[in-house]
Amino acid sequence: MKMRMLPETDYKERKRFKLFNLNLFQFREASLLSIIVVLFILLSLTTPGFLTSENLKTTLIGLTLDGIIAVGMTLVLVAAGVDLSVGSILALSGVLAGYLAYNGMNVWTASLVAMAVSLLAGFLNGFFISRIGLNPLIMTLGMMSVARGVAYVITEGAPVSITGLDPGFLFLGQGEILGIPMLVVILIVVAVIGDVLLRKSVYLRQVYYVGSNEKAARLSGIDVKKVKMMIYIVCALLAGIAGLLSLSRFSVATPTAGMGAELRAISACVIGGASLTGGVGTITGALLGVVLVGLVNNALVLLDVSVYWQSLVTGLVLIVAVTLDVVNNRRKQKKQTI
Repeated sequence: MKMRMLPETDYKERKRFKLFNLNLFQFREASLLSIIVVLFILLSLTTPGFLTSENLKTTLIGLTLDGIIAVGMTLVLVAAGVDLSVGSILALSGVLAGYLAYNGMNVWTASLVAMAVSLLAGFLNGFFISRIGLNPLIMTLGMMSVARGVAYVITEGAPVSITGLDPGFLFLGQGEILGIPMLVVILIVVAVIGDVLLRKSVYLRQVYYVGSNEKAARLSGIDVKKVKMMIYIVCALLAGIAGLLSLSRFSVATPTAGMGAELRAISACVIGGASLTGGVGTITGALLGVVLVGLVNNALVLLDVSVYWQSLVTGLVLIVAVTLDVVNNRRKQKKQTI
């Protein structure tokens, strides 16, 4: 088998692309971190109850599931895809594991079954998008309805409270290590592993090339279909893990879990620097986006603002973030044509 050597100009272009994006990511992340710090200080000075340890811990715990989903969503967006099914897969995973445990199955075995179903959902998303050529928006929208529908069928539309779960399983969602909630520890582990692999792994870095220019990636020898398949499977897997952690935290299997998680994850990723056109984005930026959205929502709760207004704010944040992304992409295109 002969190895195809990339032309020197192609190599230089890739190196320039890598350095440019690295500097761009660092600038965006630093800017976003500055905004978060300023917002944190303002909320501490103006919002009663914000700076209490109980509120800060509750806020952190509330961010964890969205943060885990945002890690997977980052991979999908970088590859110029989108996954609207993650919230429903979260619900299905928690409901399936909870239902099986409720009916006598060991909760760890039930969790493995739920993870297998989550992987199947991700595989189907990846297969129909990469092999059949379905639009990611349409395919994942369909999977969103299917997964949520199955969750409703299993529970008959009502939450199922589950008692007697294994203490080790409950520790994942309710325990602490040195005063740090276990959910936060899990998020940090997932994020660090994902970030290191995305930056250092030769295979995962192919996601950037696929998202930047799919045709060029294919011509350079990258198995584009395999990469796309992989990212949707990973995204669904992380959504399934989030569903199990939700079950561990609340001991309730509810078909409405994860409602709006896909929009919050997309908002966080775009705020963190990911582009809906692909090729750009980092896990660190996505998590900073999750924190920013979480701080805003927490402020609204403390100010006794209706939950409906919180949804409105999340929607507006998404619209603004996407608009800025579109404007930024147009500016790049104009510079390239000059």
